[in-house]
Formats: sequence, C-alpha cells, structure tokens
Amino acid sequence: MIGPWTSAGLRRNWSTVIVEDSPLGGPVLRLAAKDSTAEVALQGGQVLSWQPKGHAPAIWLSPMERLGNLKPVRGGTPVCWPWFANHPTDASKPAHGFVRTRPWSCDAVESSDAGVRAFLYTSTTEGDRLLWPHAADVELAVTLGETLQLELTTRNKGTDTFALTQALHTYFAVGDIADVTVEGFDGQSYIDKLDGNARKRQAGTIAFAAEVDRIYDEHTGTAAIVDRGLQRRIEISKTGSRSTVVWNPWMTKAARLGDMGPDGWRRMVCVETCNAGEDVVQIAPGAEHAIGVEYRLSGF
Repeated sequence: MIGPWTSAGLRRNWSTVIVEDSPLGGPVLRLAAKDSTAEVALQGGQVLSWQPKGHAPAIWLSPMERLGNLKPVRGGTPVCWPWFANHPTDASKPAHGFVRTRPWSCDAVESSDAGVRAFLYTSTTEGDRLLWPHAADVELAVTLGETLQLELTTRNKGTDTFALTQALHTYFAVGDIADVTVEGFDGQSYIDKLDGNARKRQAGTIAFAAEVDRIYDEHTGTAAIVDRGLQRRIEISKTGSRSTVVWNPWMTKAARLGDMGPDGWRRMVCVETCNAGEDVVQIAPGAEHAIGVEYRLSGF
C-alpha cells in the first residue's frame, strides 16, 4: 500500500490531480504519480485509463465512446451497482444498476511521494426509489502509484437490511485476445452464462477461441492476465469479493453491441472483481461493505 498520506483537497492544476474537460465530452480527473498515470470520469465514477510508465495502456476504452450523453461508456472500469448484470426480478430496469451514467463528486484527494488517491462519491436519491427502494452512500477510492487500486464502499443509510450485487467491471487492454490466457482459476467452479447457466469446473488456464462469459463464484484468490503479444502480465488481487467474472464478447456479440469499434473485441478482456451470482452481500442498517482490487503490471 502507498503511504503515508496527507490531505490535499481537490484543486485545479495541482501537480498530481488536474480536473478538466476531456475530449470525450465531460469532466475527468487526471492523476499522475511517479510510476503511472490514470484518468477517471466524474460521469459514473469510471476509471477510463491506466498507463504504467514504460508500457502501453493497460485499460481498454472503445474509440467510439463519448461522455455526457447519459449512456454508459464501453470500456474502462464501469461501476456496476446496486446490482450486477440484469436486475434479478425486473429486466426492464437498467443493466448493471443506475450509477454508471450519473455525475459523481470528488471532494478530496490525498498524496504522498509515491502516489495519489482520489475519493469519489454518490448517493441514492428519492428518484432512485422506483428502481431500488433503499438509501445508501457509495464511495470509490482510486489509488495510483506503482499499482492501481480501487475500493468501492457501500454504506447503508436506511432502516432495512438490503441485498447487494456489484462489480468493478474492468476492461483490460491486450495485444490480441488470441495470444492471451488468464491464470488463477484452475479447479474453480463457474457458471457458464452461454450454456444456460450450467455449472462447470475450470481445467488449467482460461484461453479464448470464442465468446466467454463466466461467473467464477467461489473465487477469492489472485488472477493474472498473461499477454504474450504485449509481453506482459497483469496481476489482479482483491478483497471483499468471492466471485470473478471473465468475459470477452468475440466477433458476433461485439457486432451486436455496436459500440466497440473495429476489432475492439480482439483488444480487450474483462476480469471483473464482483459480488455476483450466489455471492450476494447483505448490509444491515448503519453497516458498510467494501470491495477492493489492486492491479499490478509487469513485463516478461
């Protein structure tokens, strides 16, 4: 972990955090540390980029995407909250919840010689009650240094216990998906969403020769993306999560999605830190739950 930290307050044109309008059409935080840079959109509290020094970008963002049009942005790290994927009982409600398109605030940053941490916030409103009848505050801490760390904390501000599923839905940039494997799941049980939610067991590393959409819902350990094309490895370690989603839409699904750009599916893979599937969190009144992840990139 990076530290010790000193409170700096959010200000424009600061040496490690700049708030400015993005060419994508909305305000972003530009974070700079000794070892890496990152951008975070205030729309959705969504990380858009992370680039360790000496490496190509580690996070994929569709070249077709724009901020400010009230549509979810394809790529980066969307915050899926307070449900993951489709709503469990009402498919008419927005997929992956309702905070991905709303403005978040950034009221504080902290810094040290090694890096910077920004805190983004949103809360449920009375208007949200039609979608989700609970009251909660949500905080995303983005810590940039030698690694990128994300921690999403939900605080129950209401009087009833509520159930929560969620994800930090990161799209990682790869050279070519055909040259990528994902480690850390050998022997793990998973739900295959492309085979009627059949439960299966992983044998060896995950490789890609067609669409993959799986929930590894007994997974708490470290995973790694091994990219032979870019000659690098991205390690993914997490807390507060017992499930991980691995996803690549492949050619046909990407064409249906319509927002990935030419061959975008070849250049990305999602390894998502989740509370998903049977990994449902119950949060009592006054309590909180945090889901966190750390990404570390290294060359071969």
